[in-house]
Amino acid sequence: MNTLFRYFVRYLFWPLFFISHLLTVSLLSWHLWAQVNFAYQLDYKLLDIEAQIQEFAPHNRYKQEFEYTTPEEHWELFAQIVNSIQNHGKGLAEITYKLPNGTNTPFMHRAEVIHLQDVANLIDTFYTTGIIAGVLWIFLLIIAYRNKLLFPSLKKVLLGCCAAIVVISITIISLGAKNVFYWFHTKIFPEGHQWFFYYEDSLMTTLMKAPDIFGLIALLLVSVVIVFWIGSIWASNKLLVKHYQKPVYNPSKKSKRKK
Repeated sequence: MNTLFRYFVRYLFWPLFFISHLLTVSLLSWHLWAQVNFAYQLDYKLLDIEAQIQEFAPHNRYKQEFEYTTPEEHWELFAQIVNSIQNHGKGLAEITYKLPNGTNTPFMHRAEVIHLQDVANLIDTFYTTGIIAGVLWIFLLIIAYRNKLLFPSLKKVLLGCCAAIVVISITIISLGAKNVFYWFHTKIFPEGHQWFFYYEDSLMTTLMKAPDIFGLIALLLVSVVIVFWIGSIWASNKLLVKHYQKPVYNPSKKSKRKK
C-alpha cells in the first residue's frame, strides 16, 4: 500500500464510504415509499385530512366545490401528484377533479403547478445524486475488499452516527423547526417561485395538510433508512472482517509430505 493510498484510507476513504452509503439507502427508502404513495391513506386518517378539506375547501379563492369530492378521489389525486413528481413533473397541469355537475376542472392553479415542478426537479437531482453515491459506495466496498481494509468498529460507527444525529437535532431545536423548514425552502427553490400557500389559496396544501404530512412522511422515510442502514452496515462489516481474516495463499511455501 503506497503512501498516497494510505493517507486516502486514513482521512477520506471511510467518510466517503459512509456518506455515499447514507445517500444510497436514503434514495432506496424514498423510492420504496413513493411506490405506495408514502402511505397517504394512513396519513389521511391520522391527520384527519377529510375534516381539513371540509373546513377549508369551501373558502378556496381559486377553486370551487372540492368539498363535494370523496376520500377515494383524494387518494387518487395524491397518487397522481406523486406519480408526476416522480416522472419529471409530467402531467401536473392535467390533474383534475370532478365537480358535482360531472365536469372535470384543473386541481391546481399555475403557482401550485410551478412549485410542484420545482419539487420534481429537486427529486430528479436527488435520484442522480443517489445513483452516483450508490456506484461510489459499491466501488469503495470493492476497494476495501480487494485491499483487505478492516471495517471500523461498529461501536465507533454507531457512536459517530448517534453524535451526528444529536448535533443535527440540537441545531434544529435551537434554531426552531419552523425556521429551518422555511430557510430550507428559500435555498432549494428558485427565487421568485411561490412555495408557501395558505389553505384558502391551495387545494394542494389542503389535500396534504402541509406541513403536518411532511412530519409523518419523514418518520416513514427515516424508519426504512435505519433498517437499510443497519442491515447493510452489518453485512459490509461481516464481509470485510471475514475477508481480512482469510489466510493469504503463498505459492512459494510448498506443503511438506510425510515420507
